[in-house]
Amino acid sequence: MALAFDEAATASGMIWVPGGTFVMGSDRHYPEEAPAHPVRVDGFWIDETPVTNRKFIEFVKATGHVTMAEKAPDPDDYPGALPEMLRAGSLLFVQPKGVNGPDISQWWTFKFGANWRRPLGGISDLRGKLDHPVVHVAWSDARAYADWAGLDLPTEAEWEFAACGGHDDREFAWGDELTPDGRLMANTWQGTFPTHSIKPKGHERTSPVRSFPANDYGLYDMIGNVWEWTTDYWSTRHPEPAAKSCCIPENPRGGDVGASYDPRQPDIRIARRVLKGGSHLCAPNYCRRYRPAARHAEPEDTSTSHVGFRCIKRVHA
Repeated sequence: MALAFDEAATASGMIWVPGGTFVMGSDRHYPEEAPAHPVRVDGFWIDETPVTNRKFIEFVKATGHVTMAEKAPDPDDYPGALPEMLRAGSLLFVQPKGVNGPDISQWWTFKFGANWRRPLGGISDLRGKLDHPVVHVAWSDARAYADWAGLDLPTEAEWEFAACGGHDDREFAWGDELTPDGRLMANTWQGTFPTHSIKPKGHERTSPVRSFPANDYGLYDMIGNVWEWTTDYWSTRHPEPAAKSCCIPENPRGGDVGASYDPRQPDIRIARRVLKGGSHLCAPNYCRRYRPAARHAEPEDTSTSHVGFRCIKRVHA
């Protein structure tokens, strides 16, 4: 039987999430969230917050790790890429004054020199942001951190179970209203995305962890602030639910690597993983993915200004 006490995990800021069965996914929103289906997971420890810049600095100092965004891409991995684009950098959200149509290149740019140390590129730095989630980390960077810490990254099922906080009948991690009694419950976009933001100073992008209420497991920022990496390969839908309750999947591990490749880029074979939780860019008028059931595909090699991660620790009998 899994023990619900681990002195080292508790001291490092992890929260125990007891195992159980819940309804994963949703039939009410985006097609990739369907079908809703029962899943059973074992208990596990999970970081109370996303990994912060402060903690990532410790990792880099101890290991000398160089992130994907700090290295120039290998031309062999990107056939047909323009040579001038094969430079170190990362995707950065830049708020436009106006937009014409849905083309995301109007607010996303590949910024040379942007990385976790310099989140806006140029001479930007981490002053005043040590307790913000680390960003501009690709999947391999999150994986390397977890390995160094003796931890793991969550599966999609584990992450979603933790985000629900012991409830699988709620629209959001905190209830059925996005802003109950007008109260902001997560760092999501305030205003009209992507052109108009009314966020307070210091929260224009990421916010310090613990700035918003914890869920019923005591976990912060499971929704909003930054998307979070999971170990699962992307799938366009969840598997169909089993016909009998005795066949409820236990500790599912996600889809097939081959099926995760982006069909829009047949010459590039980069696996995609599932992101969870939404970010500070999710808005009612554009991206309603500030819910536990929401999911998004992200290529393993891609880092952005709104993606981070947290770790878990599994305990076996």
